Parts: sequence; C-alpha cells; structure tokens
Amino acid sequence: MIGRAPRSLTALSLVPVLAACSAIGDVRREPPVRTSAPPRPVGTAPAPSPEADGVEVRRAALAIAGRYDRPYVEFTDPDHGWALFGSCGSRPPARNCPAVLYTTLDGGRSWSRVRHPRPLARDQQLHTAPGMAAIRVDREGWYTSTDGGANFPRTAGEPAVWRAAQGRFQVDEATGRVARWDGRRLVALAAQPSVPRVDTAGEGGGLLAAAGLDDDGWPYAAVSSDGGRSWRAGPLPSPGGEVIVVRVRTAPDGELWLVGERPDRTGLPALWRHRDGWVPVTAPQRPDRVGSVAPLGAGRVVVNGPEGPGLLVDGRYERLGWPVGPEHHLSVLPDGTVVARGPQDVLLGGGGGTDRRWVRVVVQDG
Repeated sequence: MIGRAPRSLTALSLVPVLAACSAIGDVRREPPVRTSAPPRPVGTAPAPSPEADGVEVRRAALAIAGRYDRPYVEFTDPDHGWALFGSCGSRPPARNCPAVLYTTLDGGRSWSRVRHPRPLARDQQLHTAPGMAAIRVDREGWYTSTDGGANFPRTAGEPAVWRAAQGRFQVDEATGRVARWDGRRLVALAAQPSVPRVDTAGEGGGLLAAAGLDDDGWPYAAVSSDGGRSWRAGPLPSPGGEVIVVRVRTAPDGELWLVGERPDRTGLPALWRHRDGWVPVTAPQRPDRVGSVAPLGAGRVVVNGPEGPGLLVDGRYERLGWPVGPEHHLSVLPDGTVVARGPQDVLLGGGGGTDRRWVRVVVQDG
C-alpha cells in the first residue's frame, strides 16, 4: 500500500483521470440520468458514418402522430430495449404531445408500442433493468412493469424490483451503512467496513468491496471475502489529484474496480483494479478529457471523449477503431455487450475484448 501524501500536495498534483455513468460499468459517472432527453455531446469531432464498414444499421421510423424529439433509448441486453418519446420541440409532454413508450425484443429490428402509464407527466424518467422498466414521476411515484409493458402498477416509493436490480450489497442511503438486500428490504451488515464515508459497495470475483473518502478527501476502500462478516480496509494509493466520490464497479468477468471521479466530471478519473490489493491503472499517453469509461475485464478499461474511444491496459493507452463518436456514452452490459448511447443512435458491440460486431440502432418518429 502506497503511503498517504499530505493533502496540500495532493491538490497540487492534479492529474485528470476519468461513468454512467455511469455508470466501472458505466463509469464516467453513475449511469447517466435516465430521462427522455438524449445525452449531451462531450466533443466536437464528427460522428462516425451511419453506414461505416462492418456496422449493421437497424433503423425504425415509428408511426406517431406529432413531431417528437429524439427518444431516450435503453437496452438491458442485446435483444431487449425501451424507447421513451418524452418531448416535442424540447417541451415536456402535453395533450397534443403525450409521452409515448415503445419496446423491442429483437435488438431494435422491430418496435412495439406499449401503454404509457402517465403520458402527461411533466417530470418523468425512464429506468430499466433486466426484466423490468419503470417510469418515475417526480412527487408522484413509480410505475413499474415486469411483464414487458402489459401492466404498470404504481408504488409511492422505489419499487423492490428496482432496488433488487442494484445488486445484492448496497449502501443504504438513509444510514450510510453497507447493507444486504434480503428480497424485501436492505438489512445493515453487523460488521461495517472501516471506511470514513462509504460512497458505494459492490461484489465481484467472490469479494465484497466498499469505498469512500475521509474528511480530507483521501480515498479509502475495504474488501471482504466472507460476505461482509469481516473486512480489510485502508487508504488507497494516490489518486493523482482530487476526487469527489469513489465508486465500486464490477467488470463482466467479475473483476473489481474503483473509480475516483474528478470535481469537473470530465477529467479521466482515478482508477484502481483489484489484484491482491488495489493497483492504480493509468498510462503516460492517456487522454485528459473523457465523457465515459467502462471496464471490459482482464485489466482493460475503455474510455471515450473528444479524442474518440481508447483502451487503458497494462500501463499503456491505445486508440480504438470503433465506430463510436465523441458524443457517445460508453457502458458495458452484464453479458459483456458494449453500449454506446448518443443523441442520434445507440451502438451495440457484441463479442469479446476490443474485437466487436457493431449494430447501430436508430429510432425516430415517422
């Protein structure tokens, strides 16, 4: 474990490092806010050609009355996805422009309209997870479907199926303690990690990890190999600059990562990979500005930003020839599929490592 540097030196030695986030499984930030508005571009470089070599294009012009803005599209696996048309002319839903919801079961080749539970709600967000979709309406509650959109029962608070989708171990926001989801509620673990302020918790590779910051902003992490009955905790190696939150991320192969997000939310965050301890991951030629980052596993992290997509691995940085523009936000689905979501399309990259078969899904009103 590298010794802790004085706080004053840490602030002076800022090295931008990348979410999402969001979601590292979307790791530039927590998975991006799930609204009907598309993500904002993070760069000005031109987007890849829609008909780039080797990219299958699946285009759907849906017959909707009215002039809707581009929908917000989410995929939960390579076949299942949702599209929310939530505004017209950047204005919220209204009687002449009610929100419209569609789903696909074949990777965007075809789309079916489903009944939207609250089409006139002004402040609504689409949340998805394998086997579920939900419309969250501010100050009203959640409308959640687990049957492909046939029914959307309402709950005043967060539905259990959504909380369960966040993982077996989570941080209880009400108490700040690491807890286990028992199928109905979060139950705080009897033994808590010695982390000054726990930001997130997660598991992978047979380990449970928790991470956060102390009062001076130095990152800490703890690991348990027995389901949280005991912990090994301590300060992390230098983050190379200031971080404001540390998130636990799990790659598709179960590899555990930590992501220390920068105050400006656009610099490459601090990254640590767990290999018999937390090992910093960086490279001399890494990009300074990024919009998203996601772990592929086996020590590899992909990033995207104004310079385009790239790979961090074994202390080096490599540009990737993916058909992904700087405006796309990268994430990785549990099965390893890379998702690049932009304001005009969603790219799905199947396969393994950096060798991907790309599908471009475009959804718009007809």
